[in-house]
Amino acid sequence: MNSFAHKTALKTLVVQLQASDTDRFPVLAHLSYDAADPFAVTAVFSHDGRVLARWRLDREMLADGLLRPVGVGDVRLCPVSTGMWEELRMDFFGDARPDGGRQHAVVFAWAPALAAFLRETEEAVPPGREDVGVEDFLASVIAGG
Repeated sequence: MNSFAHKTALKTLVVQLQASDTDRFPVLAHLSYDAADPFAVTAVFSHDGRVLARWRLDREMLADGLLRPVGVGDVRLCPVSTGMWEELRMDFFGDARPDGGRQHAVVFAWAPALAAFLRETEEAVPPGREDVGVEDFLASVIAGG
């Protein structure tokens, strides 16, 4: 049994959704971490009580994205510094459209707030101490097959 199974971390941040090349507007990012799924952070973006998007993000990738550009697929992260303001730029790519393009959203989060949340997740489950539950997974596969 995972000794961290009951630990969670929750934080709501005001982030900026980029609406055009220069315009941004605030949305909420509800971040959650559950030690039962130790490698993932769930981010639910909302505005005026309406969920805009839900993404399951890799915790290690988020931490790395605060330091350097990471990601090549549907999620790409990059630190951005504008003087004293440190942000994490998050590019999210959706499914392909009929015209061959893809939906694309860009969100900016204040890097120190995101780093504080990641520290909370690391207190819940330190990096390298994640329990993947391989035995339970294999038992469920065998029982179902």
